[in-house]
Amino acid sequence: MSGLLATQSRTARFVVLIPILSLLLSGCGFNNIPTYEEQAKAKWSDVLNQYQRRADLIPNLVETVKGFARQESSVLEAVTTARAQATSIKVSADTTTDPEAFKRFQDAQAQLSGSLGRLLAISERYPDLKSNQNFLALQSQLEGTENRIAVARRDYIEAVRVYNTELKTFPGRIWAAIFYTSNKPMAEFTVEDSVKAPPQVKF
Repeated sequence: MSGLLATQSRTARFVVLIPILSLLLSGCGFNNIPTYEEQAKAKWSDVLNQYQRRADLIPNLVETVKGFARQESSVLEAVTTARAQATSIKVSADTTTDPEAFKRFQDAQAQLSGSLGRLLAISERYPDLKSNQNFLALQSQLEGTENRIAVARRDYIEAVRVYNTELKTFPGRIWAAIFYTSNKPMAEFTVEDSVKAPPQVKF
C-alpha cells in the first residue's frame, strides 16, 4: 500500500513539474528556433506568391506589346524565355536552406527582371502602345507587383536574419546543438550591382 502511495505521489509531482518545466524552457528561448523558422517560411511563401503573380501577368503583357511592336521579336522572345526559365525552377521551403538552389532561383528571377525592364522600355518607341489602355493597365499591375515583391523580399530577409541569429547566439546555439540539430541557416537574397542598375536598352 505504501509503495502504491509513493508511486502516486511521484506521478503527481511529475504532472505538476511538466508545466513548470515548459514555462522555464519557453522563458529560456527553447521555442524560439521553431517559431522563427516558421515565420521565415511564411515570409518565403509570400515571396513566392508575388513572383508567381508577376509570372502570371507576363503572357498578357507580351501579347499586348506584340500587337504594336512585332518587330521587337528578340525582346519578346527574351522575356518569354526568361519567364519559362524562372517558372521551371522547382522551389519549396527546403530551397531556403540550400544555397545553390536558392541562388539558381534568385538568378532566374533577376534575369526575368532585366528582360521585363527592356520590354517596358520599348514602349517609348511606340506612342500607340504607350497610350494603349490594356498596356497601361498591365504596366500598372506589374509595377504594383514589383513593389510587393520588394516588400516581401525585405520581410523575408528580416525574418531570416532573426532566425539565423538565433541559431548562432546564446542560448539559441545551445538549443540548436541539443534539440534542433537538423535546423540549418536560411539563405538571404543578395543584389548584384548589375541587377541594381537599370537595364541598358539598345535599338
